[in-house]
Amino acid sequence: MGMTPTLYLLRHGQTEWNAQGRLQGRLDSPLTALGRGQAKRQAQLIAALPPELQCWSSPAGRAVETARIALGGRPLAFDARLAEIDIGAFTGRTLSELQSAHPEQFSGGGLDWYDRTPQGEDFAALHARVRSFLDGLRAPAIIVTHGVTLRMIRLVAMGLPLARIGEMSVFQGALHRVSAGRHQVFF
Repeated sequence: MGMTPTLYLLRHGQTEWNAQGRLQGRLDSPLTALGRGQAKRQAQLIAALPPELQCWSSPAGRAVETARIALGGRPLAFDARLAEIDIGAFTGRTLSELQSAHPEQFSGGGLDWYDRTPQGEDFAALHARVRSFLDGLRAPAIIVTHGVTLRMIRLVAMGLPLARIGEMSVFQGALHRVSAGRHQVFF
C-alpha cells in the first residue's frame, strides 16, 4: 500500500430524492434541474485539469449522469466499489421518518447511524472496498461518487481514523481535491 495519487472527487448533483430528504443508498432517482446545474459547475471546475486523467464513476444512474455532464466526453470507467453505502432497510425512507421510528439509532448524532443500519453495509465493509479501489489506482484520477462514499475515500486517502468520518464535509456542485494527505474544496 503506497501513497494514494492525487484525487479529484465529485459528488453527484442533487436528485429528486435528495430534494425530498429521501435516502437513496443503492437505489436511484434522477437529477433535478439544480443537480444538472451543479454538474455543469463541476465541468467548469475540472476544465483545466489534464485531459489524460483517469475518470471513474459509481455505476448508479445519478453518478453516471453527473459524470457525463461534468466530464464532457472524457473517457469514463465504472466501478461498483464507488457505489454509495448500502443502507439496507432504511433505503427509500426519509431521514425525519427514520428519526421518529428509530430514535435510538440516531441518538449519537452525526453519521454513526450509517454504521448500524438494519441489513445494511457497515463502515468497515465500506472502508475495505474503498481501500481496494484506491490500492489499484496508479495515477491521479477524477472520481464521481456519493456523499458517504466520498467521505470514506477522503478518510482513507488522507490516512485518517474511521472515527473522523463525521468531520468530512461534502458538497454537491463542488470539486474536492485530495493530494499528499491534504484536502481542498473548490466551488
